[in-house]
Amino acid sequence: MKKEIVKIEENGETFESIKHFDEYGLEYWYARELMVALNYSKWSNFVAVIDKAKSSCKLSNNNINDHFADVGKTIHMPKGATKTIDDYKLSRYACYLIAQNGDSRKESIALAQTYFAVQTRKQELSEKEYSELTEDEKRFYQRNLTKKGNYSLNVAAKNAEVKNFDKFHNWGYKGLYNGETADDIAKRKGLRYREDILDNMGSDELIANLFRISQTEQKLKRDNIKTENEANKTHYEVGSKIRKTIKELGGTMPEDLPTPKKSLKELEKDKKKKLLGNSKNKFVKNTI
Repeated sequence: MKKEIVKIEENGETFESIKHFDEYGLEYWYARELMVALNYSKWSNFVAVIDKAKSSCKLSNNNINDHFADVGKTIHMPKGATKTIDDYKLSRYACYLIAQNGDSRKESIALAQTYFAVQTRKQELSEKEYSELTEDEKRFYQRNLTKKGNYSLNVAAKNAEVKNFDKFHNWGYKGLYNGETADDIAKRKGLRYREDILDNMGSDELIANLFRISQTEQKLKRDNIKTENEANKTHYEVGSKIRKTIKELGGTMPEDLPTPKKSLKELEKDKKKKLLGNSKNKFVKNTI
């Protein structure tokens, strides 16, 4: 079993598969799950590594509680008994520090050091670069993420025995858009028949849908859902909870966000025309 875990870790899939998101879209890992991924068999040994990581966090002038949140888990015992065990919700930075303070002789630790170091750096760069993008560039960026997210969600839905994918996705839209289906959203936006609604959303609306997509995928996997009805229900509940969170934060409801004047396909056509025009101008200049 341990060899199989190490093999998967080589491309970071293990660390991604145990990643969770809170109601605000912030990622975190559970220490108990990370312990298994790093091939530690005893919690007491892993706690010693966590304590070292906490010390490193403090020396770096970071708030320990921001990265190592104490949580308790209830587990089922024989004969119907339950037991509460210690656990931590860890930030990406906390995972990186744990990897840095782990047993370097373990192959899983070396892989974790590389993975969390690279991903932390990627996140820093992407946040900086994203803030400098125009609204249309942000739309292209978020749309690309939703495409990848929907692909992963469809795989998880298929594993949950979903057969009618249009219906499945509509349940998610209903939850997020207060009962609206994909067709209802398209009509409200004034789109042509079968025009992609995601191509006609602003970056904020795409982000809300990306969160719906990623959280539904995680919940289908986490709850080991194996019936189409339960999968549809889950998608609706996730959409509804995200809608409720937006409302509680005082945000704009998805259906009230403005529809961009041009779809992403139209913007792509404009870009191609511009490039073609520039190429023709260069050709004319070179032939004069």
